[in-house]
Amino acid sequence: MDVLAGLLDGPRARGAFLLRSILNPPWSLRIQDRAPLTLVAMMRGQAWVIPDHGETVRLRPGDVAIMRGPDPYTVADDPATPPQVVIHPGQHCTTPEGESLAQEMDLGVRTWGNSPDGSTVMITGTYQMHGEISRRLLAALPALLVLPEDAWDCPLIPLLGDEIVKDEPGQAAVLDRLLDLLLIAVLRAWFSRPEAEAPAWYRAHSDPVVGRALRMLHNNPAHPWTVAALAAGTGVSRASLARRFTDLVGESPMAFLTGWRLAMAADLLRETDATIGAVARQVGYGSSFALSTAFKRVLGVSPQEHRAM
Repeated sequence: MDVLAGLLDGPRARGAFLLRSILNPPWSLRIQDRAPLTLVAMMRGQAWVIPDHGETVRLRPGDVAIMRGPDPYTVADDPATPPQVVIHPGQHCTTPEGESLAQEMDLGVRTWGNSPDGSTVMITGTYQMHGEISRRLLAALPALLVLPEDAWDCPLIPLLGDEIVKDEPGQAAVLDRLLDLLLIAVLRAWFSRPEAEAPAWYRAHSDPVVGRALRMLHNNPAHPWTVAALAAGTGVSRASLARRFTDLVGESPMAFLTGWRLAMAADLLRETDATIGAVARQVGYGSSFALSTAFKRVLGVSPQEHRAM
């Protein structure tokens, strides 16, 4: 498992909110749904993304924007257009005065807007779940990133545009996977760009020694890893691996493993009914007591408190 797979084991699309919007100017949407991650793909026309803090960005056809929550922002035909629609948590849609717009702007299967022939068409995919595994990667993303059309070559946007309006058996699962694929493709392309300033642990995956060690830790966190075992698996000495890993990743192999194990445990506690002991064994701790001790030391709360949050 690599870091992008780790991202999707956190806020992975499971019944994600997906919507095609068709709009005629003037239009302005105030987004305050507190979603951890939202992706907007422009199909036709243009839009402006207006963060409460930060630079306003223009989207053109083929561009993709990713907004990292939970801070609110506005998407509009023009930065000067006042909000006409407010999107609340749970994708509840109202006027700025609080009147529901759920039915008024319905244009068909997963389609919404103020005109069926609007000049602007965009697809929005919203990941509505918080996952601890993804925290490391999400923290590396800016609040708003835009991948312009000419920065990559990807057939997924037209495919998602075709599939989003279908109402067939299993369609939700198809759309979830397409959204995941699109997100991975965007992040791959983004992190390859100089302005992305990809984090050290992401760049380290391209190193032949440290990248292999990272994959070993990701793929089997329950294994009783030692620096010696990792060194043997990568074909270098313990001292060489420890020094190279720390230089490239920014922390020692065992510190990285602890963080990965606890991230997995936090996610399992939130999303499954497994006992704390079962979670402990799954992520490489011998007992619920050992997991609880590490959990409190690193995260500041007990596994029980985390599950109840």
